[in-house]
Amino acid sequence: MQLTTDVSWLDSLLPEGITIPSSTLISGPGGTGKPLVGFAFLSAWLRAGGSVIALPLQYPNPELTKSGIYKLYNMDLNDYSGKMVYIQFDPQADRTEKISEDMLKANMVKPEVWEETIEMAEKMLRQGGPGTLVFGSALNLLLFSQTYQNSILRKLEDTLKNDKSRTYLFAVSTSALVDKIKVLEGAADNLMFTRIEKPGKLFFRIERMKEVEFSAQETQVPIGKEMLDELSNVADSTRKTRIPEIKKI
Repeated sequence: MQLTTDVSWLDSLLPEGITIPSSTLISGPGGTGKPLVGFAFLSAWLRAGGSVIALPLQYPNPELTKSGIYKLYNMDLNDYSGKMVYIQFDPQADRTEKISEDMLKANMVKPEVWEETIEMAEKMLRQGGPGTLVFGSALNLLLFSQTYQNSILRKLEDTLKNDKSRTYLFAVSTSALVDKIKVLEGAADNLMFTRIEKPGKLFFRIERMKEVEFSAQETQVPIGKEMLDELSNVADSTRKTRIPEIKKI
């Protein structure tokens, strides 16, 4: 089974879409629009009747995800009640906590908490269509933990390489811990890269795909400078506050 996005610039590179289930990693320097590209797959997944577990570590609340998907892909996530659960990353949390009918809070640095929280989120969803997509962005932040760096890296690597019970789409920054990120790049079925050219030009290319034809040609993504700058500012703010917290874990 494959899923196409109905996003013209992306479907021109991926005419057969992505294989379901599979794992996808979007990699590139910080602030290069990785989650904005990922939103194309997320919105297509929901339109196909699937469910989404969203873990955008760089966003302090769901509103930034909702705003980005609405502006870029004309989708109101409020119309998908029961089909999407957000996981709010809290480095200080002792356990997984249900905040509302569509939100959990957890310290995802700990591998056992990662598994527990994903399973809890999936039980909150109405299933259908292509099943469950787990969308995580800025997951490189988890690797700053002094205690759990290696164990959460192994967990993410194993998830990308071996877990076919769900489809996974992760975005990671290569601005630090490059050797750790290369492990994840090697584990994913599908590998994609983003980069920025000033002023505000976002470029995207595909390195490999599982079981589908694709174009490896780099293309400029039609996402405006204003949105890219907003993303970069949020990412910078998150790094300044989150990384010192995570290093203490």
